[in-house]
Amino acid sequence: MFIRKKKNRSGTTSVVVAEKRQGVFREIKTIGVSADKDEIEKFVSEGQKWISTRLGEQDIFEQYDKEAEEKQVTEYLLTNIENILLNGHRLILDRAYQAVGFDAIEDEILRHLVVARLSQPMSKAATVEYLQSYFDEDVHLHKIYRYLDKLYNTQKEKIQGISIEHTKKIMGGTIGLMFYDVTTLYFETDDGDELRERGFSKDGKHAQPQVVLGLLVSKDGYPLSYSIFNGSQYEGRTMLPVVEDFVKRFNLDDFVIVADSGLMSKQNIALLESGNYKYIIGARIRNEPESVKRWILSLEKHDGEFNESRKGKARLIVGYSQKRAVKDKNNRDKGIKRLEKAYKSGKITKENLNRRGYNKFLEISNNGKNPIKFPF
Repeated sequence: MFIRKKKNRSGTTSVVVAEKRQGVFREIKTIGVSADKDEIEKFVSEGQKWISTRLGEQDIFEQYDKEAEEKQVTEYLLTNIENILLNGHRLILDRAYQAVGFDAIEDEILRHLVVARLSQPMSKAATVEYLQSYFDEDVHLHKIYRYLDKLYNTQKEKIQGISIEHTKKIMGGTIGLMFYDVTTLYFETDDGDELRERGFSKDGKHAQPQVVLGLLVSKDGYPLSYSIFNGSQYEGRTMLPVVEDFVKRFNLDDFVIVADSGLMSKQNIALLESGNYKYIIGARIRNEPESVKRWILSLEKHDGEFNESRKGKARLIVGYSQKRAVKDKNNRDKGIKRLEKAYKSGKITKENLNRRGYNKFLEISNNGKNPIKFPF
């Protein structure tokens, strides 16, 4: 048996004694109903005393034989253990939520959504059922939808500010490294609008409208800022607007921007250097001049070893990782086997040649109509 606080539509809270047997909750006794917090806590104390008295009055040795006694005690223990398992992570996440400082936002819906998202990522409708079933929280679906507008319109800046201050605290007072990356989120619909447009999809869903999401995080993945762009936006033109807006709003300095090779363009480099930003951006060997390629390929491969060369105002650093080499080889082998299988079955078409970049293993002529050769 345990105490359950049940919120009513009238705004009051019912304090009841309940138990769970064979996965089914059953209310045993209503202790009281009130809208006053102090009175509710009083009812909780009375309910706990009632449970203690009730358990003390049961003389299981007189009422049951040994087998019945063991069954009752086992069911009681399992019921309470199950309750702890279902709600134990809630206690941990609540403490983490407070440690970051999000409790400064006086809105319980935010806490419920954060905890539910970390515990069991679901749709909004399924989240409502999850909160009711596992945490005994009555959060209506329409309130969640309304809160999302409120979150974006009035609380976004405050949440970002709290996150940044927490990141600074654990990073010794500075942000240090800022990692920027881009992904795409597609919609299962054929209709778009000014924001949801068709474009290059990282999920391969080029026929569906999408949005482009730019995310800025610190070392160890602590979130800093994000921006949403229309689905047709070229990802290379998203980085500087996000970084400049973030730096201006929070008056940051002494940081290094880190991005992958997808954002490596002459325009981005020029803008970073004109703004006196410190940066580290990944590069692709195949996009380098022939002289640089020859130098890179002439280097001896030693795991974890780095070599350096000048490239204009910047430094070009080349490293070798045995672990990454094995991973890349396995991916290449998988791609080649998949292409060979499709080729032998006659199912390979021009449309699927570009999937995951497998076309680099083929020689294609006459727009894909002539026989395809494997150049190895």
